[in-house]
Amino acid sequence: QVQLVESGGGLVQAGGSLRLSCAVSGRTFSGYAMGWFRQAPGREREFVAGISGSARPYYSDSVVGRFTITRDNAKSTVYLQMNSLKPEDTAVYSCARKSSAVVTTTSGDWRSWGQGTQVTVSS
Repeated sequence: QVQLVESGGGLVQAGGSLRLSCAVSGRTFSGYAMGWFRQAPGREREFVAGISGSARPYYSDSVVGRFTITRDNAKSTVYLQMNSLKPEDTAVYSCARKSSAVVTTTSGDWRSWGQGTQVTVSS
Protein backbone atom coordinates (compact mmCIF):
# COMPACT_ATOMS: atom_id res chain seq x y z
CA GLN A 1 0.00 0.00 0.00
CA VAL A 2 1.51 3.30 -1.08
CA GLN A 3 1.62 6.11 1.45
CA LEU A 4 2.19 9.80 0.76
CA VAL A 5 2.87 12.08 3.70
CA GLU A 6 3.04 15.84 3.22
CA SER A 7 4.72 18.31 5.53
CA GLY A 8 5.80 21.93 5.53
CA GLY A 9 2.52 23.81 5.44
CA GLY A 10 1.74 26.70 7.72
CA LEU A 11 0.90 30.37 8.03
CA VAL A 12 2.99 32.93 6.17
CA GLN A 13 2.65 36.57 5.22
CA ALA A 14 2.16 37.63 1.63
CA GLY A 15 5.49 37.70 -0.17
CA GLY A 16 6.90 34.97 2.02
CA SER A 17 8.03 31.44 1.22
CA LEU A 18 7.24 27.89 2.23
CA ARG A 19 8.66 24.53 1.21
CA LEU A 20 6.36 21.54 1.09
CA SER A 21 7.64 17.98 1.18
CA CYS A 22 5.93 14.73 0.28
CA ALA A 23 7.52 11.46 1.32
CA VAL A 24 6.41 8.33 -0.51
CA SER A 25 6.62 4.79 0.79
CA GLY A 26 5.27 1.41 -0.18
CA ARG A 27 5.80 1.72 -3.94
CA THR A 28 8.54 2.50 -6.40
CA PHE A 29 9.15 6.24 -6.51
CA SER A 30 11.59 6.79 -9.33
CA GLY A 31 10.20 6.78 -12.84
CA TYR A 32 6.67 7.77 -11.81
CA ALA A 33 5.13 11.21 -12.12
CA MET A 34 4.46 13.16 -8.95
CA GLY A 35 2.28 16.21 -8.55
CA TRP A 36 0.90 18.86 -6.25
CA PHE A 37 -2.73 19.94 -6.24
CA ARG A 38 -4.56 22.40 -4.06
CA GLN A 39 -8.11 23.02 -2.96
CA ALA A 40 -9.43 26.23 -1.45
CA PRO A 41 -12.75 26.38 0.42
CA GLY A 42 -15.68 26.35 -1.98
CA ARG A 43 -13.47 25.65 -4.97
CA GLU A 44 -12.54 22.57 -6.96
CA ARG A 45 -9.18 20.91 -6.58
CA GLU A 46 -6.71 22.32 -9.07
CA PHE A 47 -3.36 21.30 -10.49
CA VAL A 48 -0.42 23.30 -9.18
CA ALA A 49 2.72 21.55 -10.38
CA GLY A 50 3.92 18.17 -11.55
CA ILE A 51 7.18 16.46 -12.29
CA SER A 52 7.52 13.60 -14.72
CA GLY A 53 9.35 10.35 -14.16
CA SER A 54 12.29 11.89 -16.01
CA ALA A 55 12.15 15.00 -13.76
CA ARG A 56 10.60 17.42 -16.26
CA PRO A 57 8.57 20.03 -14.36
CA TYR A 58 5.16 21.42 -15.27
CA TYR A 59 3.33 24.36 -13.66
CA SER A 60 -0.06 25.96 -13.71
CA ASP A 61 -0.14 29.48 -15.09
CA SER A 62 -0.99 30.85 -11.65
CA VAL A 63 2.28 29.69 -10.05
CA VAL A 64 4.83 29.66 -12.87
CA GLY A 65 7.86 31.70 -11.93
CA ARG A 66 7.02 31.53 -8.22
CA PHE A 67 6.86 27.80 -7.41
CA THR A 68 9.46 25.13 -8.12
CA ILE A 69 8.86 21.39 -8.01
CA THR A 70 11.76 18.98 -7.56
CA ARG A 71 12.21 15.34 -6.69
CA ASP A 72 14.84 13.35 -4.84
CA ASN A 73 14.61 9.74 -5.94
CA ALA A 74 17.10 8.59 -3.33
CA LYS A 75 14.79 9.91 -0.60
CA SER A 76 11.51 9.07 -2.39
CA THR A 77 10.46 12.64 -1.79
CA VAL A 78 9.00 15.42 -3.91
CA TYR A 79 9.25 19.07 -2.93
CA LEU A 80 7.37 22.23 -3.75
CA GLN A 81 9.25 25.44 -3.09
CA MET A 82 6.76 28.29 -2.96
CA ASN A 83 8.04 31.86 -3.16
CA SER A 84 6.31 35.22 -3.43
CA LEU A 85 3.20 33.74 -1.87
CA LYS A 86 -0.11 35.51 -2.32
CA PRO A 87 -3.33 35.32 -0.28
CA GLU A 88 -4.95 33.53 -3.23
CA ASP A 89 -2.46 30.68 -2.75
CA THR A 90 -4.27 29.80 0.49
CA ALA A 91 -5.52 26.21 0.23
CA VAL A 92 -4.98 22.63 1.31
CA TYR A 93 -2.09 21.30 -0.73
CA SER A 94 -1.97 17.59 -1.54
CA CYS A 95 0.64 15.55 -3.29
CA ALA A 96 -0.23 12.76 -5.67
CA ARG A 97 1.44 9.89 -7.46
CA LYS A 98 0.58 8.61 -10.90
CA SER A 99 0.89 5.06 -12.14
CA SER A 100 2.83 6.35 -15.13
CA ALA A 101 5.71 8.71 -15.82
CA VAL A 102 3.58 11.32 -17.59
CA VAL A 103 2.22 14.42 -15.88
CA THR A 104 -1.41 15.35 -16.50
CA THR A 105 -3.41 18.14 -14.92
CA THR A 106 -6.63 16.20 -14.26
CA SER A 107 -6.88 15.05 -10.67
CA GLY A 108 -8.81 11.93 -11.66
CA ASP A 109 -5.76 10.66 -13.54
CA TRP A 110 -3.73 10.41 -10.34
CA ARG A 111 -3.84 7.17 -8.41
CA SER A 112 -2.57 7.87 -4.92
CA TRP A 113 -2.96 10.90 -2.65
CA GLY A 114 -1.61 12.28 0.57
CA GLN A 115 -3.78 13.68 3.34
CA GLY A 116 -2.96 17.29 2.54
CA THR A 117 -1.31 20.16 4.36
CA GLN A 118 -2.78 23.60 4.99
CA VAL A 119 -1.10 26.66 3.54
CA THR A 120 -2.44 30.01 4.69
CA VAL A 121 -1.11 33.28 3.29
CA SER A 122 -2.11 36.42 5.16
CA SER A 123 -2.31 39.82 3.49
